[in-house]
Amino acid sequence: MKHLIVTAAILVESGEILCMQRSENKFSYLSYKYEFPGGKVEAGETFEQTLSRELKEEMDLDLEVRPEQFFMTVEHAYPDFSITMHSYLCQVPHRIFTRKEHKDHIWLKPHKLESLDWAPADVPIMKRLMEELK
Repeated sequence: MKHLIVTAAILVESGEILCMQRSENKFSYLSYKYEFPGGKVEAGETFEQTLSRELKEEMDLDLEVRPEQFFMTVEHAYPDFSITMHSYLCQVPHRIFTRKEHKDHIWLKPHKLESLDWAPADVPIMKRLMEELK
């Protein structure tokens, strides 16, 4: 089974968290699920460099991600592949970005995160955010 190392950004502005809705996916169990933006680590990149690059590519968002912003790591096995996802909690100064790959997005207070249909790997992050950022 293929294993991917990925990163995810928990983007926070004015106490609300950015939730991105995936577009249709070749794996139907991921289509239209909500997730935290990010992507695959490339050779020679740190996790922070990966996340900064992915945010620029997917959202045209310039953000320097720092090691001290690390939030948690999730291991998850999907039916067709497994992932290790390193997440970072990042305050952003504004909500201006361009949605290039996702179908939709919404900003939510932490206590409302559970109202969305999340990709399974993102659920542990969502639950911890609900606990810690009440």
